[in-house]
Amino acid sequence: MNELPLKYGCNPNQKPARVFMQDGSDLPITVRNGRPGYINLLDALNSWQLVRELKAATGLPSAASFKHVSPAGAAVATELSDTLKKVFFVDDLTLSPLASAYAAARGADRMSSYGDWAALSDVCDKETALLLKREVSDGVIAPGYTDEALEILKQKRKGSYCVIEIDPAYEPAAIEHKDVFGITFEQGHNNFQIDESLFEKIPTKNKDLPEAAKRDLILSLITLKYTQSNSVCYVKDGMTIGVGAGQQSRIHCTRLAGNKADVWWLRQHPKVLALQFVDKIHRPDRDNTIDNYISDEWEDLLCTDAWKQFLKVKPEPLTREEKKAWLAQNRGVSLGSDAFFPFGDNIERARKSGVAYVAEPGGSIRDDHVIETCDKYGIVMAFTGMRLFHH
Repeated sequence: MNELPLKYGCNPNQKPARVFMQDGSDLPITVRNGRPGYINLLDALNSWQLVRELKAATGLPSAASFKHVSPAGAAVATELSDTLKKVFFVDDLTLSPLASAYAAARGADRMSSYGDWAALSDVCDKETALLLKREVSDGVIAPGYTDEALEILKQKRKGSYCVIEIDPAYEPAAIEHKDVFGITFEQGHNNFQIDESLFEKIPTKNKDLPEAAKRDLILSLITLKYTQSNSVCYVKDGMTIGVGAGQQSRIHCTRLAGNKADVWWLRQHPKVLALQFVDKIHRPDRDNTIDNYISDEWEDLLCTDAWKQFLKVKPEPLTREEKKAWLAQNRGVSLGSDAFFPFGDNIERARKSGVAYVAEPGGSIRDDHVIETCDKYGIVMAFTGMRLFHH
């Protein structure tokens, strides 16, 4: 099959719609269940490239959670701590390495992952399918599914959950095209390989870049390669913890992603872990309650009777002082940027979220200021020499 008709394009008025192979060859994807839409397929094909490259670069099972053609989170398989299992709401599940990767990818930013598209680098197993089944998700792409996993996924969303299988051997044409306002753009496919060789040029005084930090920086840069620009990405322990996408100003990217990283860390605060939710609370309601509780809008939850809908016991507020003290304990975070930091203010913001390692292309006329700011805090920074814009 070289063509897949779609209900409509980006919006219901954009008809007709389809995906097809211009050379007449068969599509590299097979719809195993459901009926994917235009944006679903954009998410699927971008997220598949991310997890495929991440698996190739690290050798580890990888997963991503996409929304509107940018990753809300991505991760490689690691052994999750008991705390993170509770934060990600998977402490009651048996997790395979692939399931652990998806739990971490979705746990990076659970608010943004609501109704996500999931991507898996490996054949979807029973454990990952059971995790997907209970989350609010639009679909999944993987190089295959066990029979048991496929049957589990077919039960989701009253049988309409989108399940796509992609040929892992498929490679796109060297030249790609895009039409904008009736004009065709042509460029070479972005085959740039991201690996440890990008971290050889370290202009900062501190040049100690541990292996774990190299892995995290690789994860950050591969994530950025498939994130709408401008973008920056914070990573810790093999998982993204904050992605700032699609901002015109780089400092706004750094702040946005840093705020997400702070939320990820604050979700692990003992007061948050001690919240007593009402029985049978829906998972999105639980996420929203936590988000409100740790935000500056906590009064909307606790200073009215709103908390009674979601909590058995009214908690004490998480004070500004408690947040500041807890955030100060977050360390060893890695940060990647898809283009150079033009000023040191990005580093000033990043270090407040525990950043100790940075990878960016370099090439700004203010590189010296950025280096000086890193040196002020003992941060290691590598100049990769490669921009990673994605549009």
